[in-house]
Amino acid sequence: MTTVRTPADWPVTEEEARAVQDALRARVVLDEPGPPPGTGHVTGVDVAYDDERDVVAAAAVVLDAASLDVVAEATAVGRISFPYVPGLLAFREIPTVLAALAALPCEPGLVVCDGYGLAHPRRFGLASHLGVLTGLPTIGVAKNPFTFTHDEPDTPRGSTAPLLAGREEVGRALRTRDGVKPVFVSVGHRVSLDNACAHTLALAPAYRLPETTRRADALCRRALGEVS
Repeated sequence: MTTVRTPADWPVTEEEARAVQDALRARVVLDEPGPPPGTGHVTGVDVAYDDERDVVAAAAVVLDAASLDVVAEATAVGRISFPYVPGLLAFREIPTVLAALAALPCEPGLVVCDGYGLAHPRRFGLASHLGVLTGLPTIGVAKNPFTFTHDEPDTPRGSTAPLLAGREEVGRALRTRDGVKPVFVSVGHRVSLDNACAHTLALAPAYRLPETTRRADALCRRALGEVS
């Protein structure tokens, strides 16, 4: 497990954090399709918090995209690096997530975040932020629609409905199991929305959430429990 220090130049105010988002958002790449589903590696990242101890743990779990077998995993722990502010949650998570990714013994391939990319009030959620900083293709797969609206997708697995900010499509509600509540998929960096949805379906053959998220969630919670 890697222990992380908050970078010396890390934002400490909401104004500083928003200025960083504004500077980085222009670097998001939206015109690449991304890797084909079922090929190479795909990596889930997630975090868990212990607010009483001011500790955050991050996990990165690499899966073989074809078999969904675990290839490698890594964890990192550190101090919570930013206050809880809706729309700025990435600043609480990025240092430890970057450290977990850096500790992997292999290339992560596509990175799947438990959260949002363009489906964010400032169009720059964790998946986009992480993608720009690492250069990796990233997507966000969230459990709820945040502040956005959508119609219910049709009942069968694979059905979708646009996730909307007014008339702008910022992601999709995607049904990963027949008749089960959808997940909410958005582009992070260097992946198309169609491809992001195809990856999510390929990663969720048996459960509502993708295996990347399920594995990373379990690992970061275990890592948090091991912090003395």
